[in-house]
Amino acid sequence: MRLKADLALLFVSIIWGSAFVAQRVAGQMGSVYIFNGARYLLAAVIVLPFVMRVRRVETPTYEIPRDQYQWMAVAGFVLFLGSAFQQLGLVYTTAGNAGFITSLYVVLVPIVLFLIWREKAHWISIFAVLLAGAGAFFLSTAGQFEVRVGDIIELGGALFWTFHVIVLGKYASRFEPMSFSMGQLVICGVLNLGIGIFAERSMPWNLSLLGAIVYTAFFSLGLCYTLQVWAQRHTPPADAALILSLESVFAVICGWLLLDETLVPIQIFGCALIFVAVLLSQFKEWNRQGKMDSTHLVEGR
Repeated sequence: MRLKADLALLFVSIIWGSAFVAQRVAGQMGSVYIFNGARYLLAAVIVLPFVMRVRRVETPTYEIPRDQYQWMAVAGFVLFLGSAFQQLGLVYTTAGNAGFITSLYVVLVPIVLFLIWREKAHWISIFAVLLAGAGAFFLSTAGQFEVRVGDIIELGGALFWTFHVIVLGKYASRFEPMSFSMGQLVICGVLNLGIGIFAERSMPWNLSLLGAIVYTAFFSLGLCYTLQVWAQRHTPPADAALILSLESVFAVICGWLLLDETLVPIQIFGCALIFVAVLLSQFKEWNRQGKMDSTHLVEGR
């Protein structure tokens, strides 16, 4: 069962990496909010049967408390900001860059927890931030002092993914996860779609855009979330985090194979630094036991 769970998480990381390609295709057409709104709402519809099953079989007497609605609204709003910044950044940068910069949220979580919640940061976390910062510089600038606008936007998105992880870890864990997930997906989708109706009226619809919406909704959000929930019941938290961190590597590979995106050696070095920083940020978790919460639910997808 452990091997099946690890393979399922590897499949999830591949799909999440390839989703950056679909998002990049939509971004090249100038679609940010309508694309996000459509795929998140479609994902909510996909998750609905699982919510109904949980309500019918596992928690038939569960009633959604008032504070769950409040925290679903907070999580959905932060998810909206993260998804909007990420998709806007993909209008101006590559799928590979977006994948690696988005993965910085794993490194930023302990730092934000220290700055705002005064939770003590491990020295490895501090070193990982410095390493990731250097990697992001090399990736974005190719060694020259000129930062890409899209990469700066992606960095802002990574910060909002960080807050989303913290909200889920600190507050959402007290509620039934499937209904909470669907609630935040609906809120995120409605906010994106609401802005898109006014901001992207003239956006052309075509098969490429529709394909990107369907692919990311069904596979990246719907299928992979469900697989992740199952797999993390059978895989230790640190193992799951390490396997899922391969998402950024697959984003670069898929961008190279499908979009002809290339990286110069200094950018590859930057990717390597970010990847090592992500691994280091999880190193201190190896000796911890217990079930990981759903903090990787839709980060970066």
